[in-house]
Amino acid sequence: MLRPVAIVTTTALLALVAGCASDDSSDDGTVKLTIGTFNEFGYEELIKEWNADNPDIQVTQKKVGTWDDAKENLFTKLASNSGLSDIEAIEGDAMPAILTESDAFVDLSDPELDGRWLEWKAEAATNSDGQMIGYPTDAGPEGMCYRADLLKKAGLPTDRAAVAKRWNTWEDYFADGKKFVAAVDGTAWYDSSQGTSQAMLNQVENPFETDDNTIDVENPELRQVWEAVTGNVDLSTRLSQWGDDWVASFQNDGFATMACPGWMLGVIEGNAEGVKGWDFADVFPGGGGNWGGSFLTVPAQSDHPEEAKEFAAWITAPEQQARAFEAIGAFPSQVDALDAPEVLQASNTFFNDAPIGEILSNRAEAVTVQPYKGPKYSDILQAFQAAVTRVDDGSSTPEQSWKTFVADVERLG
Repeated sequence: MLRPVAIVTTTALLALVAGCASDDSSDDGTVKLTIGTFNEFGYEELIKEWNADNPDIQVTQKKVGTWDDAKENLFTKLASNSGLSDIEAIEGDAMPAILTESDAFVDLSDPELDGRWLEWKAEAATNSDGQMIGYPTDAGPEGMCYRADLLKKAGLPTDRAAVAKRWNTWEDYFADGKKFVAAVDGTAWYDSSQGTSQAMLNQVENPFETDDNTIDVENPELRQVWEAVTGNVDLSTRLSQWGDDWVASFQNDGFATMACPGWMLGVIEGNAEGVKGWDFADVFPGGGGNWGGSFLTVPAQSDHPEEAKEFAAWITAPEQQARAFEAIGAFPSQVDALDAPEVLQASNTFFNDAPIGEILSNRAEAVTVQPYKGPKYSDILQAFQAAVTRVDDGSSTPEQSWKTFVADVERLG
């Protein structure tokens, strides 16, 4: 999810030819690699294991808080031809733009890895020349997270099976939200308008661009998402997702529900440490949806591209993806990991012992739409989220903000 910031086209930021970074090897010949990540990837223990088993290749993780921060660092250092980690994580929505600048990254194609990933995930990281620029780390099938204790205050069902029966459509979900905010003072129905709009966009086949990369934001499906979210601002915290106030809202009963891809489970557990009442339901309004799923790339400026490629292949292997799922709930994108016992049988104590493996597997099967993401997708999404924020904070009416959004997109075109 992108926080609203000044709109700068990704293409302009990526106008470069990658150069060489400074060598990073010790006097004894040990290769020292760095991997740049954001949010939570569940790699801490895996990196320790790699380092213990591979004394000649040592890896250090450089983690920042959000993709916004990682994106700014990535594009700035790509433009200067130096300073990037040997391995850089890329948020899924940014991969179409990355593919247009494939010369800045190492081709990770390897016949031995063919068929390893879900087909649609592999395709999303492969350019028109058949070069694989990123190794998929995870997928993002979505369920619904909720505070059972807060729903109880509103007289709403709290059992996860009962909840799953109530939120089959967005209309049903918003209707319960109106009942909730009428009954419980000081607590919003969902965590942010940005997050809810993102969840809804994940069910639109062509939200911003047609299949030939023509920008089209005047389509009825996008307008429906816009009207649903801006028409229900009273159900939202009106906070920017990933901001400090949003993080604090987990601790002060700021909201009752949120759209939850698997990787969000770890974010919630970290932000809501000590808070009781969280649960996870096997339902997603409107059917299925996939939010996120990142990729590992190797910038061409790395001094150790082969070692970086080796490590990236290892940490995205089925066994490691299953363990990352155990650590933070990042649902595997590896075909062989989907049937792993540690995935299918996984439960989460923090979420009332919810069978998260079974739920996320069901949610993955429910996904029928993968939004088309052209080269401008990430930039247009950023403009869209900025437009949503203007309505949230009261600085603009929905119609005024929509007009500004359309104008911003025209400048991107």
